[in-house]
Amino acid sequence: MTQGLTEFELLADARSAEALSDALLAAGALSVSVEDADAQSDREQPIYAEPDRAAASAWRLNRLRVLLGPGYQADEVLRQASASLDLAPPQIAAVRPITDQDWVRASQSQFSPIQIGRLWIVPSWIDPPDPLALNLRLDPGLAFGTGSHPSTRLCLLWLQDHRLRTLRVLDYGCGSGILAIAAAKLGARRVAGVDVDPLALASSSENSRRNDVQADYTAPGSLPSTGPGSQFDVVIANILASPLIALAPVLVKHLSIAGSIVLSGVLTRQAPDLIRAYRAADPRLTLSVWGSDGDWVCLTGHRPY
Repeated sequence: MTQGLTEFELLADARSAEALSDALLAAGALSVSVEDADAQSDREQPIYAEPDRAAASAWRLNRLRVLLGPGYQADEVLRQASASLDLAPPQIAAVRPITDQDWVRASQSQFSPIQIGRLWIVPSWIDPPDPLALNLRLDPGLAFGTGSHPSTRLCLLWLQDHRLRTLRVLDYGCGSGILAIAAAKLGARRVAGVDVDPLALASSSENSRRNDVQADYTAPGSLPSTGPGSQFDVVIANILASPLIALAPVLVKHLSIAGSIVLSGVLTRQAPDLIRAYRAADPRLTLSVWGSDGDWVCLTGHRPY
């Protein structure tokens, strides 16, 4: 429960976002979150960390959301933080009170059972609508992946549309583990998940235990790049177009002979760029649109023998 809390927003460029966040915390802020101010636009800049790649620490333009406790004023906290950095205080974009409510219940109310094909995605705190169905019990925590997004639905439909028994499946960017767990429930012989976020790896592991399936989760640098354990019959990645393009050589490297690659988190207009990137990574691999849901598409390709 929260009482007397206030949240305010401001914008900061890449040079000042991190230092200003630290200064705001030192000035009394309870928390500061940093988001891409250009998210959901053509200027969106995905930031991620992969082996041998330097990750940026901030976006070109950042939105800072600052939470204050009772008795703290947004303009005064911002003035103190800016003065400590010898900066002019940036303009406050918005100030709002945080009303008193049960945030756990509010969050849970937004997540209800979803049927996708013959698979039910069921929150861990709700009884399955059909106990005899293929149920995937899920608590997303702080990780992406509840089945409600079109890109996730497309991946789940692809998995159900293909025979996975005896196959090895790699879920790259596993988030909550939803795709890895679905692959395991659909009979995959071996399942592995990769994510750069330790919270996602923890969420995936817990959700796998909840569903009584076996899957190995690891950071990108811990996944073997060659030799035993490095090759998969299905490589599936539901991320965003820009990181998928950058990751083309990495994902192709993990694809076995005669393996299938499945890419989602891609808008229709972005598909040609991905097709070119994966053809450049492996001239034998031609991607095509397998399915669509609104503006989102799922691309697939098959490596020949």
